[in-house]
Amino acid sequence: MESERLGEWELRAAAGFTRRANSVLPLGDPGLPLDEALTVVRRWYGDRGLPAYVQTATGAEGTQELLCAELERRGWTREVTAELWVGGLAPVADRAEGAGVVLSRTVDEAWLARYRRKGVDEVALKVLGGGASVWFASVPGEGGTPAAIGRCVVDGRWAVFGAVEVGPEHRRRGLATAVMAALAGRALDEGASAACLQVEADNAGARALYAGMGFAPHHAYHHYREPSGAAPESY
Repeated sequence: MESERLGEWELRAAAGFTRRANSVLPLGDPGLPLDEALTVVRRWYGDRGLPAYVQTATGAEGTQELLCAELERRGWTREVTAELWVGGLAPVADRAEGAGVVLSRTVDEAWLARYRRKGVDEVALKVLGGGASVWFASVPGEGGTPAAIGRCVVDGRWAVFGAVEVGPEHRRRGLATAVMAALAGRALDEGASAACLQVEADNAGARALYAGMGFAPHHAYHHYREPSGAAPESY
């Protein structure tokens, strides 16, 4: 896992595991004209055998609509759009049910067997385990593979949920809710009060679930991929 600053931009690389961990986070001024900054970005990721991505946000105060427009004008392609949803933590914890959710500080082979991202290596495990206070949840299932899993990172007043997954044969049984409620309860114990998560714009089922738990969209974010071809000397 690597991180390097370019002015107020943060260049992040994690051997290709997730776009977010392998993209630029443009928090302000890169300290160079945009064309020069993008050339530096493309070379930095190219040196690591990775495509260059820029993660941008839209729809809230201080977000990057202008940068999105400039990237598109230069041929960068928007590959993924998702939304960050926020909500109160206590209402999520109040939904706790007797689903036998097991919480752990570490990820094990059983949890990974349910995780939708395959080929998890040492770098991926570091990304999954990274954060101020990380918890993994699972609901035991048949054959050693959990029926449902989830992950939560507690950082100050925020609990950040992710990797909430339920096996197809176990859906519509409230297991996703049970996993999130168990994680929310632990986050409350650690002093958190607010919750956030990401959901892709076309995931209708997840959006309905989270809306029913009191979450609402805060802003959208996007990953822009560099134009095809080698990075030029200048644009």
